[in-house]
Amino acid sequence: MRKPTDMTEEQIYADFSRMGIDYERLEHPAVFTVEDSAPIHEAIAAAHTKNLFLKDKRGGFWLIVLPSAKRADLRGIAEVVGAGKFSFAKPEDMTRLLGVEPGSVTPLAAAGAPAGSVQLVFDEGFRAHERIAVHPLRNTATIVVDFGRLLAWLSDRGVAVRVAVLP
Repeated sequence: MRKPTDMTEEQIYADFSRMGIDYERLEHPAVFTVEDSAPIHEAIAAAHTKNLFLKDKRGGFWLIVLPSAKRADLRGIAEVVGAGKFSFAKPEDMTRLLGVEPGSVTPLAAAGAPAGSVQLVFDEGFRAHERIAVHPLRNTATIVVDFGRLLAWLSDRGVAVRVAVLP
C-alpha cells in the first residue's frame, strides 16, 4: 500500500494543467452541508455533489459521491457496491486517509490516500452532466471540471474509480 501523500491544491491545478484539463474556481465562505451550498449551486452551472465518507462492517473505507439533491440510502448503496452495512467513518479516519476535515470531503482527496485504502464510487447520474463541481481539498472554494476528465485525472493518479447506479 502506498503511503498517503501531502497532495496540495496547487499540485491538483498543476496536474490539471499538465493534462490539459480546464477548470473554473469560485472562492466562497466556508460551507459544511449541501444546504449551505445553495448559493454556490445557483452561481455555478454544474452537477453538485454530496460526499459520504463511510466505513463498512469489515473496516473498509468508502467515499461515495452522489448528486447533491439525491437522498443517501446507505443500506441500498452498500448492497449495490457489495460493502455490507455502512456507518459514517470517524473524522480522524477522514483526516488520516484523505487529508481533509469534515465539510471539505471531495473525490479529489482520494488521489492522496494510500492505494487501496478508500474505495471511490460515483453515482451514474453524473454521466448525464458534462461538468461536476467539487471542493479543492477545502470548503472555501468550489471548482468545476469536466466529469470525464476528472475520472481521467483520478485514474492518472492511480485511483480505482467505480461509477454505479446508486439508489
